[in-house]
Amino acid sequence: MKLVTAQQMREIENRAGALGLDVSTLMERAGLGVAREVARMLGETPGREVLVLVGPGNNGGDGLVAARHLRDWGARVSLYLLGRADPEEPLLLECRRRQVPWARGEEDQDLAVLGRFLATADAVLDALFGTGRFRPLEGLFRAVLERVDEEKKKRPGLKLIALDLPSGLDPDTGKLDPATPAFDETITVGHPKRGMYAFPGASHTGKIAFVDLGLPQEAAADIATELLTPEFASRLLPPRPAGANKGSFGRVLVAAGSENYIGAACLACLGAYRVGAGLVALAAPRSLYSIFASGLTEATHLPLPDEGGFLSLRAWQALAEKVPGYDVLLLGCGIGRAPVVSRFMEAFLASGLKKPLVLDADGLNHLAGREGWWGRLPEAAVLTPHPGEMARLTGLAMSEIQGDRLEVARRFAGMWGKVLVLKGAFTVIASPQGEVRLSPFANPALASAGTGDVLAGAIAGLLAQGLSPFDAASLGVYLHGLAGELAREGVGEAGVVASDLLPLLPRGIKRLRGEHG
Repeated sequence: MKLVTAQQMREIENRAGALGLDVSTLMERAGLGVAREVARMLGETPGREVLVLVGPGNNGGDGLVAARHLRDWGARVSLYLLGRADPEEPLLLECRRRQVPWARGEEDQDLAVLGRFLATADAVLDALFGTGRFRPLEGLFRAVLERVDEEKKKRPGLKLIALDLPSGLDPDTGKLDPATPAFDETITVGHPKRGMYAFPGASHTGKIAFVDLGLPQEAAADIATELLTPEFASRLLPPRPAGANKGSFGRVLVAAGSENYIGAACLACLGAYRVGAGLVALAAPRSLYSIFASGLTEATHLPLPDEGGFLSLRAWQALAEKVPGYDVLLLGCGIGRAPVVSRFMEAFLASGLKKPLVLDADGLNHLAGREGWWGRLPEAAVLTPHPGEMARLTGLAMSEIQGDRLEVARRFAGMWGKVLVLKGAFTVIASPQGEVRLSPFANPALASAGTGDVLAGAIAGLLAQGLSPFDAASLGVYLHGLAGELAREGVGEAGVVASDLLPLLPRGIKRLRGEHG
């Protein structure tokens, strides 16, 4: 699903118009789709009271169409108009013919009529601005939304629904006006907007629903940013033929672990197994072998020379001999930052390795400051930094990275020529060719140590099964996020640990195959 800026959405609509889809047709489709979603949210329509805040532009027009349909379905609808002066406009006349009560905000002294409408409303539909030009909320618009927010605080059961985008949320950046209420649901039309998946705006959208306007695919063909969806993820799932054997599903070699980070290596190996890899081998410090072996009964083991529990220069020499027997190398989870590991990493970079690679955690930290390090990695490499690691690799401040995650990831994936996974809420996956995919998940349940190791293992396991680096990273991120949602459903947002995700990865795969396969 394409993810767009406000300008891109306008261009798509203009192209659709040139192909025969005029504004009135799009408005009718948008309003009907929004009305259906409001009715679904209310559970039953007859007798329910819906207040529609109608702004001056096309978003307000969509709201009037939605109001008409809701009235036809038995809802008790009222309209509160702001900046919409013509009482004879056709969309408003259709509502007036249905005896829908309405008021103009500019004529409502002390917002008395608004107060009466709000007092009995079951839901408020914000159709003020949508993706029109972002502006600070001022004057009457601000006062109305503040009054709605006050009512919501008094009556938490009042449903606040945004049409296309909450008023006061920047559709491109996610910046948020202080007067914007926190909505229960946002019903976005056409294509989702970037600002809905960036904080602080994302904290005010509530659940996001989509209305398909039937826009021609060619109208958005040049948009290189997409939101990952269940349908898309299901298409990426590797096949599981009945006559397969373990060799059919790839071999993953995981070079990981140190005396401080035993769990990281185990989580990475099991992450690869849980997405369907056929064989996973752990190459880890020899002095810690007995600990790893007791926690990893399914993996095979390649004990490596170490110094004080850390991978040494001789460890790379031993590892390099084994790499050709595997499909993918996952390197970095829990290897630590000791000086001896730096020598191990230098030997790795000097080796000219061609094998597909997933590079994570301290494997990335050891690259920071090495000039031209990206040119010494295999072409088929996936880098999985969190924002702190990204800051060390790029020299950018964390605030710069978090302020424009999509474009930062796109820029450095192109510069480095590698697939880049910028982890965090709404994880970004960027290809060297400029394509970007965004995870739809922002889940505090995943904010615990070790979840990144599970993700790295999942990406490696999918890469071993024949997916391209970009697709393996995208599907791995989606399955990881879906596992987090399943964990939140079962446990809650606090208390989820990384190992909770492992049995939920195959459950997520099963869900995708069942619902969207």
